[in-house]
Amino acid sequence: MEKNSAYERAKTRVEGKIGFITHLVIYLCVNVLLIVINFMTSSGTFWFIWPLMGWGLAVIIHGLRAYVFPGRSQVTERMIQEEMEKER
Repeated sequence: MEKNSAYERAKTRVEGKIGFITHLVIYLCVNVLLIVINFMTSSGTFWFIWPLMGWGLAVIIHGLRAYVFPGRSQVTERMIQEEMEKER
């Protein structure tokens, strides 16, 4: 029982990290394309900075969620363990 639960938590964390890496790669590719389009069409105005910053904020939040704050599951598990200890 405990082994399956640990596996599921690890699987969820890995999927979150893979999702972040996918998001980051797409962000980089699209924004390089936007920068190229910007310089080819209107080099006097740097409009590419707006999607770069807005989407960049979302990528940063996604990265923090995937690597720094992996979710409530760790906190929830710790609280469950504490409650189980109290009942013993």
